[in-house]
Amino acid sequence: MEKGASEPDPSHQRNGVVGVLYGEFTDALNDRVRYSVSLTESALTIQMISSSPGRTKVVFNLTDCVGCRAYRGPDSADVGAYFTAYFYPFKRRWMSAGVARQRVEQCFRVALVQDPLANLQEAERWARAIRDASARQAPRRDGVVYMEVRRPCRVMILVNPLSGRGQALQLFTGHIQGMLTEAAVPYTLVITEHQNHARELVKKADLSQCDALVIMSGDGLLFEVINGLMEREDWQEAIQTPLGILPGGSGNALAASVHHYSQSPPAWNEELLLSCGFMLCKGLVGSLDLVSIHLASQQRLFSFLSLAWGFVADVDIESEKYRHVGAIRFLMGTLVRLASLRVYQGRLAYLPINEAPKLPKGSIKANHPPSTPQHPSLCASLPCRLIPNTSPNQNSRHNHTSTNSNHNTITNSSNNAITTKRPETQSDGKTRAPVDSLLPGLDQPVPESWTVVKEEDFVLVLAIYQSHLAEDLWTVPGAMADDGTIHLFYVTAGISRPALLRLFLAMEKGAHLACGCPHLVYEKVKALRLEPISPQGMITVDGEMVEYGPVQAQIHPGLARLIYG
Repeated sequence: MEKGASEPDPSHQRNGVVGVLYGEFTDALNDRVRYSVSLTESALTIQMISSSPGRTKVVFNLTDCVGCRAYRGPDSADVGAYFTAYFYPFKRRWMSAGVARQRVEQCFRVALVQDPLANLQEAERWARAIRDASARQAPRRDGVVYMEVRRPCRVMILVNPLSGRGQALQLFTGHIQGMLTEAAVPYTLVITEHQNHARELVKKADLSQCDALVIMSGDGLLFEVINGLMEREDWQEAIQTPLGILPGGSGNALAASVHHYSQSPPAWNEELLLSCGFMLCKGLVGSLDLVSIHLASQQRLFSFLSLAWGFVADVDIESEKYRHVGAIRFLMGTLVRLASLRVYQGRLAYLPINEAPKLPKGSIKANHPPSTPQHPSLCASLPCRLIPNTSPNQNSRHNHTSTNSNHNTITNSSNNAITTKRPETQSDGKTRAPVDSLLPGLDQPVPESWTVVKEEDFVLVLAIYQSHLAEDLWTVPGAMADDGTIHLFYVTAGISRPALLRLFLAMEKGAHLACGCPHLVYEKVKALRLEPISPQGMITVDGEMVEYGPVQAQIHPGLARLIYG
């Protein structure tokens, strides 16, 4: 007969820790094996009861627990009840070095009395206590402000069955569906049927019926969802809907970034999927920066990942023909594009992160003589992510940038009054999507506080706002989802094919920032403008090709909400 759980564990009391629950139960598959089980605020401790002095003890951290359920057994003659706790702790990999989250379940049989209902009630009491304690032990990082998805949460999961190698739906049913059941997360599964299906769906959906939107695909489907939310009349409320990402595509950049932000060891493929599923079940929500992008056609897009022109954009789009091989498509595309390396002509300008915000309407910007800020290239002795933007009164050691230029369009405006645009309103009085107060019109010169790059010959320009550009490309080691920064990289003409290949190989470990390449420049900016001159080339936003022509962008810190640990 199992022992009840009315008293705290005496061993925990001796160690100065008061137990929450204590009981003695049998193994679910073998009645002869008995365990003492104690639950504290942070751990579930299981010890086999035997006559040997060195009894086996296992401690499970509740941070790794996604749920616990109580139930009756399949045999109606069995008076016992059961409770099973589900954990995803870090354990050593079977076939390679390192650790990754792996599923572990612990199941116990409760038979305190001969009354099946009383036993079930006791099992439910344990299951409820474990769930409540594990919810309080979500893996929070110091210095990060979190919210939580409402419990019980209702999730809409959008799956693109054609993403990546066409296995997203199988990955969902094989890895995520069971995890959501274990965590008692109800969900509605939506299979997208065509391009922009998700965009149209969320634009019209009744979001009051869902507590989170989760995307099981590559990054392109989330791009659709975010822009659909921002096109709603109630965009200010809609964009606050927590967004979750489950990797099911080829690049999976945001999923890799979310995993990185959780400070977990590196993971790929199914291990990355399991990690993102775990964070979804834990339900911690943080802020996500979005970038507003304006195209020459006056179309406006919202981006969560990147804006690319040149080599990176060409590889992304041209490698679509290799989609059937999965993530290796990008390596194949890189090698093909390296074999015929291009130089792209264009103009680039940006607003450094250390510049003061624009003054309110009617304020006058003080007249100052033009100056040339220092914008050093990357050097091995000073990693780029630690290089601060220097003050404008310092002399430049390099000729990459200038605040005065003779370019036709990207030039600095004179010292006139700089005003902040007022938010546009619709006919019903509601405010349109957030105003871009840092951006002039594309037909206007950039303000004098902007930096204009002197070079016009580029191999690539990449503006990224997450840590990863793909599962295996750790582009900005110091980036965070809500750091309020556009991380701008550009590579100028003259770099050799081997040097460019070394950059991307070093990026797998985030080492490119200290490679010492004189052609690679990295800046932290709040806004930027790009004007391609070369007729050939492509521009991508979050990996999706957009119209080719002038484009400018501004970051909006913390505009959206993202589920991550």
